[in-house]
Amino acid sequence: MFEVRDDEPDYVFLSDKKSPGKNQYGDDIELAKAGDALAGKSLNINGDSGISDYPDRYKQHGFYFNADNCISCHACESACSEKNDLPPYLAYRAVGYVEGGTYPNYTRLNISMACNHCDDPVCLKGCPTRAYTKFAEYGAVLQDPEICFGCGYCTWVCPYNAPQLDMEKGHVHKCNMCVDRLEVGLKPACTSACLAGALDFGVIETTPENRDQLKTQIPGFPTPEITHPNIRFQQTRTLPKEMSRTDSIDIKYQLNDKKDAYIPVINETRINTTKLWNLKKLLSSHENAHIAFTLSTQAVIGAFLIFLYSQYISGNTISIISEQVRYPVLIACFILMSFGMLKLNLHLGRPERFYRGFYNLRYSPVSREIAGVSLFFAGMSGYIFFGFFDNLFTQFMAGASAIVAVVGAIIGTYYMYKLYRIPARPFWDHWQTATSFIGNSMSLGGLLVLLASLLTLDMTLASTVIQNLMVVIVFGVVLEGIGLLAHAYAMKHAEHEGVLSHFEQKTKYGKSYLLRNILIMASIVIIYLSYQFSLNGNMLVVSAILLALITITSTIIGRALFYVLVIPTTMPGAFFWRNKGFEEHARETGLADMPQTGVLPDNH
Repeated sequence: MFEVRDDEPDYVFLSDKKSPGKNQYGDDIELAKAGDALAGKSLNINGDSGISDYPDRYKQHGFYFNADNCISCHACESACSEKNDLPPYLAYRAVGYVEGGTYPNYTRLNISMACNHCDDPVCLKGCPTRAYTKFAEYGAVLQDPEICFGCGYCTWVCPYNAPQLDMEKGHVHKCNMCVDRLEVGLKPACTSACLAGALDFGVIETTPENRDQLKTQIPGFPTPEITHPNIRFQQTRTLPKEMSRTDSIDIKYQLNDKKDAYIPVINETRINTTKLWNLKKLLSSHENAHIAFTLSTQAVIGAFLIFLYSQYISGNTISIISEQVRYPVLIACFILMSFGMLKLNLHLGRPERFYRGFYNLRYSPVSREIAGVSLFFAGMSGYIFFGFFDNLFTQFMAGASAIVAVVGAIIGTYYMYKLYRIPARPFWDHWQTATSFIGNSMSLGGLLVLLASLLTLDMTLASTVIQNLMVVIVFGVVLEGIGLLAHAYAMKHAEHEGVLSHFEQKTKYGKSYLLRNILIMASIVIIYLSYQFSLNGNMLVVSAILLALITITSTIIGRALFYVLVIPTTMPGAFFWRNKGFEEHARETGLADMPQTGVLPDNH
């Protein structure tokens, strides 16, 4: 346990106050009662089997932040980092700020934020390895780095920057509510160190001394509806109607009188309307492994389903694929699928622990996606293997494997879509993600079979196959295009960070975005002209190759935009700390080589 000093001041001890039964979200504050299975157990901190006699041990605790008092001294950050022995580039608690007004009425609002130990922790539900647990003791949401394999999905779904992906160690860790201090009656280190009385801690909904308000939201704080966070605010000073971030995210928060809340909008005073390519940043993002995995998986699923259709559905006009293009298609599918899964696995912080991705099938869409895609890959591999033999047993096993592959394809595709429906990343949280994934399966899958047919069949047979596959491809392209139009309209009129994502799509990556749209239209035109003029022979082959180049280029650019443009509902940073703009500058100029900057060099 944590050792209590003899000279601990009174204000660092937990207080015993009467609390209501429900919090402001309608959730229970009492998490366990005497006699419950959850009660009366030791947390076994550092091997100590002792149990605290604190009367409110099984009530939901949380932080109280008085924004009127915070002076941005960062004492809370320092105390947290010292207590948890954190490296310079990482912090569980961070102080950022927003500002507004003009001289002499300039106003700055500081925000100190760590994990909020939410009633509905999306990190726990999202984590595929079950590294998170919400305890009845204090309502603490704790994470075990030894279980984590470093996928970082919890950092995607959390709206508050709480889980920290440690690129040096290859796993996530975060605030643990200082449960070792709580067990001996002490408040967390951050609240005990606060110089200005801005940060406090206790049973949620119990007003600390010298406080009047228990707000659930202040400017810069994402909507509490996503997770029901256990933090309460006081902010009594009159603020300007607009409060701007000082980090590199060009967002300001504008007061909406009808909603009585500050809504994220674009900060027009800082934006650059020049259309740029930004191809280097677009094609060299940290998420390139996800680009490779999603596109290759969708292409293989589409191609394999087309192949099965050509074999098992009677009366179709492309049965020639299963008869004469069988092995080129299946071998290409196996190689491409293996490549995508390998890229994704190597992207993990601890790739040797990949098997832990199946641990949270009950809640995590990541676990379900992994299970579905693995089932598809196993079924497809079984179909390929048994296809080498020709007897009743192997034919039966090939058919059974095909069914397994189809089921896996449906499950994998659905949860590949569901895992991106993240409220904390509103640019992704739109049905267009589904049309993009399904459309790419049709277009890329059709192209994969088309290219295999071109390399295998004579001109006459290839022309017949190409004409049929172009129908599949154009349906996929059109489906994706419809989704993109609806998505652009929704983001343009949004009241969340997606509005800035859409703006950057047209400016910061404007030329790349325009090229992607032109290529989508060009692919539709090529297919239309091929049918309009009844192209065949060499002309049809040329148009097919051109279609393949255009469609592959447009899908790669489109998927790269999907990842690089997303702006999460993050807490505001400061000018240096928690500022992606400064992090990029530090890596480009060599400042990141100095540990005191708090930025890791770009060598991971």
